[in-house]
Formats: sequence, structure tokens, C-alpha cells
Amino acid sequence: MNEIPAKVRDLGLVRRPLEDDEDAEQFKPLEWGLIRRMFTYARPVQRKLNILLVLTVIRSAQLPALIWASATIISGPIARHDLGVLPWAVLGYGLLALTTDALFHWRQRYALEIGETVVNGLRADIFARTQRQPMSFFHRVKLGRIISRVTSDVESLRVGIQDVMFVSAIQFGQMVFTAIVMWRCDGVLFLVVAGLAPVLWSVNRHFRQRLSQLTRASQESFSRVTATLAESVNGIRVTQGFVRQETNAGLFRGLLADHSRYNMALARTSAKLTPLLELNSQFFVAILLLFGGWRVFEGAMPMDALITFFFLANFFFAPIAVIGNQYNQALVAMAGAERVFRLIDTKPDWEDAADAVPLPPIPGQGMRVEFRHVSFGYDPARLVLHDVDFVAEPGQTVALVGHTGSGKSSIINLAAKFYLPTQGELRIDGREVRTLTGHSLHRQTGMVQQQNFLFSGTVLDNIRLARPEATEAEVRAAAAQLDCLDILDALPRGLHSEVGERGAGLSVGQRQLVCFTRALLADPRLVILDEATSSIDALTEARLQKALVTLLRGRTSFVVAHRLSTIRHADLVLVLDGGRVIERGTHPELLARGGHYAALYRQFVQVDERG
Repeated sequence: MNEIPAKVRDLGLVRRPLEDDEDAEQFKPLEWGLIRRMFTYARPVQRKLNILLVLTVIRSAQLPALIWASATIISGPIARHDLGVLPWAVLGYGLLALTTDALFHWRQRYALEIGETVVNGLRADIFARTQRQPMSFFHRVKLGRIISRVTSDVESLRVGIQDVMFVSAIQFGQMVFTAIVMWRCDGVLFLVVAGLAPVLWSVNRHFRQRLSQLTRASQESFSRVTATLAESVNGIRVTQGFVRQETNAGLFRGLLADHSRYNMALARTSAKLTPLLELNSQFFVAILLLFGGWRVFEGAMPMDALITFFFLANFFFAPIAVIGNQYNQALVAMAGAERVFRLIDTKPDWEDAADAVPLPPIPGQGMRVEFRHVSFGYDPARLVLHDVDFVAEPGQTVALVGHTGSGKSSIINLAAKFYLPTQGELRIDGREVRTLTGHSLHRQTGMVQQQNFLFSGTVLDNIRLARPEATEAEVRAAAAQLDCLDILDALPRGLHSEVGERGAGLSVGQRQLVCFTRALLADPRLVILDEATSSIDALTEARLQKALVTLLRGRTSFVVAHRLSTIRHADLVLVLDGGRVIERGTHPELLARGGHYAALYRQFVQVDERG
């Protein structure tokens, strides 16, 4: 049903589904285990939940009581013209209606509060569990899946708790209490009603399922529309640069037509359901008139009982459509609950060992990092590093050189314990990395990457991420040590300038300088520079080179760089190709050897000269 137009799909304008096939269930049968687990998140408001359950039962009885009272007043004081009793009867009815509305207020309020409590707990749990996952989790799981769990799936659970659970309970209770009163009015006529109810339920259920499927398809098609719109706006420079405006507009119109098709199908199905339900209601009324009239003629049923029965019959049938709709929403909520709890229950690919100990901080001394025949693969069946073996002594700088995909980033990911070796040993200060806590290692590591992420906030806030307790004076001292304080002070509000989302308010070079300052403020023992100067112009880089000497002095560092100025002074240069170390030595040694590094060096010189 939910097809994407072939023309749009083939040209790749539409994003591939964010979910795996196992996550594509729209509906799932009710599972009491999932329901019980959902309500464990309501423990902070357990008292309100208990009160709400009592209010639900009371309201289920109050609603049919109102109908019975109104029918009794009509067939009693009004029919007998008893003006003495009528005002008191109406007053009693009014008091019953007032208490019913008061209970409705508290029932709805408590349901909303309980739903919000559960939703907040689930979202906090998802975030906390996700934050504790290793990098391999984010390498494997798409961002869209995580966002979908926190937004749409959790929202479906909110609907399931706030509406489905308690609305369905009240509607079902309304039918039960109404049935009891109808049975007391006339048992034979009630059996006729009971026989008609399954017919109305079947019709409603068939169309509600169809409506739910079409609604889901419409939502998914609209997601494609919004995703494509966002992508087109973000990529407008590329679109205009390659004169793709008309082509993209045509593809976008195809997506809009696809979305419109689902909306039209939804409207047509709704237009069929409403008249059918109304026709069935009229048909049922006709049957009740026939049987009820016959029983009145036979003297088996008084007229006032028939009037009361008709009032109650309408009230008995009304919840069927509501419960049918709520049931479909419950199935959607169950599917959402399964996906949410599957994410929460995802076990990390690896965790710190139970006996792991913190890495002792040694101020003023770099780490000793030793790779002992390390092999590694993001997928263990497909290794990207093969038998890597070297030692970075405290205070040494190791440069990693090689073409894209040679394994440079994998080595620094292992050194930072973002991943664990598939084979071999990685030792930090003489201890196998698995015996050390990742938290203590990260506390003593400073990393600057080519694409550095800045959080929304000020420049000062982003630098302080390395050491939240640092004063502004300490931040300014770190920037001055890197010889970039004047550049940061030149921003509209200096260190208090807002960086914008993902640092959009700063230039690429300014973002890099913020990240350099952040790394220095952390005072790390291990510094990792991953193409860290590639986004900085030559003039700024010249200023930074002197500061880098200060930053790296006494610290162990791994440097991935394509600029010669960073590589020349390294204590050890590792040349990588296909995940293997094919050459090692200092810059002069490797040049004299005239091998792979020398060839790369000549390419770098040519690039720098052209630059």
C-alpha cells in the first residue's frame, strides 16, 4: 500500500527507510507484560493512578445513571404532570450531572499527569541508555531510529495511556452498567440488542483498521515530503550550482501527489464509515421499535420501560465505535512500546569490566600507548586494521599518514577507547585497556577533529565543556596561550557570543579554534588531532603551530594530518595502507628511504605549492 513513486525512488530523492524490517510493524497484539512495564514508569504518581482507577469505575456507572434518570423523569413526573415532584427530580438530576462533570475533570487531569510522567520517564531512560552506548552502537544504529523512538513511538504510548487505557475502560464500563439497567428493564429486548451489537462492532472494526493503515501511510508519505524539503533547503547551494531546480521541483510534486493520494483514500474511507454507522443505527432503531412495540401491544412491557430502554440502547451502542478506534490505537501503542523497550534493552557491545580500575592521573606526564599486534574491525568479520604494532612513549608525537580508508581514524578510535581491539592488546601506561575505565581515560584525553561539533550556547560554554568549573579568566588564558584570544574577542560579544546550532554562527576556522582552546583547557595527558588544522587558513595555522608546540609539550599525541608542518616534527611517523603499517620512522628517515612516504610527501608539496 505504502509505495513510493518509482520515478522518485529511482532518482534517490527519497531517503531510505530509517527502520529495519523488524521495526516496521504498525500494529502489535496487546501484551500485558508490556503494559505492566509501561506503568512501572508511573510509580512517582502511584497514588494518583490508584485514585484514577476508582474514578474510572465510578464514572462508568454515572454515565448510564444520567440516562436512566432522564428517562425516569420523562416517564414519571412529566408523564403524570406531577409538578410537585418534578423540580426535586430535576434538582437530583442536576446534582448527579454536576458530580459526573467534576469527576470527569479529575479523571482527565490525572490521566494527563500520569501520561506525562510515563513519557518523561521513558524519554529520560532512552537518553540515558543511549548515552552509555559505545561508539559501535552509533556506527550501527541510524540517528533517525533513535529520534523516532523518542518522538513518535513515545507519543503513541502517551496516547495509549492517556486516552486508550482509561477511555476504553470507561466506555466498556458504560456498556456493562447500561446492559445491567437494560436487562432489568426488559431481558428479552436486551437479548435482541446483544445480538445486534456484534454486527455493528464488525463493521466498525473493518473500517477502523483500514483508516489506521491509511493514516499511517499518510504520515509516512508526509515524512518523506518534510525530509525532502529540509534536504532541499540545506542543499540549495548544490541544487542551484547544478541547475537542478526544475528537476527537484518535479520530483517534489511527485511526493506531494503521493501524499495527496493517501489523504484522498483516507477521506473516501471516512465518508463510507460515517453513513454506514448511521444507517446501522437507524436499522437497529427500527428493529427495536418493531420488537418493543410488539411487546407493548402484548402487554409484556410497559410503555415507560420502552422509553427508558430506547434511551439506554443508544447509550449502549455509542461506545462500540469509540472502543473500536481505541483498540486500533492500542495496537499501534503496543508496537511503539515494543520498539521503545527494544532500544532501552539493547545491551552495549561492550562495557567496562566489573574489575576495571580508573587510570591514575600523572600531572605533567604523557601516557604510554602500546599497540601489540592489534587487529580491528567495526564488523569483526571484516577487519580494517591488521597486526598494528608500535609504541608511543610518554610525550612523543605519533603522526598517522595514509590515503582515505587506510585505518588512521580507527587507530585513534582505539587509543581513545571508543572501540576495543578485535585481536591483540592495547596497553595504556602498561595496563591492558580493558582493565581501565573508559571514563578515567576520556578525562585525560583531549581530541580535536576536522568536523568538530559545537553545542548551542556561547563560545565560553563550549570551551568549558572540557572543565565546567573553569573560570572565564582561565578560559581566556588558554586562548591566549594558543595565540587566538584576539580572534575570539573579535566576535560580536567576544567569548559570550552565541555559536548557533552546530556552531553555524561561527566560521569553520573559528570553530576549530574553539575546539583547540577546549582541548588545552582540559590539560590532557593524551592529545588526538584528527585533521585538526585542515579547516584553518595558512595564516591562522602559522599562529597555531607555535601554540601546538605548547599544547603537545609533555603530552603523548596522535596526529592525523595532511599538512607537512604538522608531520615534520613528529617523533614517529606511521604510514598506513589497507589497515597495515607499511613504513615507520621519522620524517627525515622516511624521506631518505624514498618509499611510499616519500611519494606522499611529493604529492603534499605539490598541493601546498598550488595552495
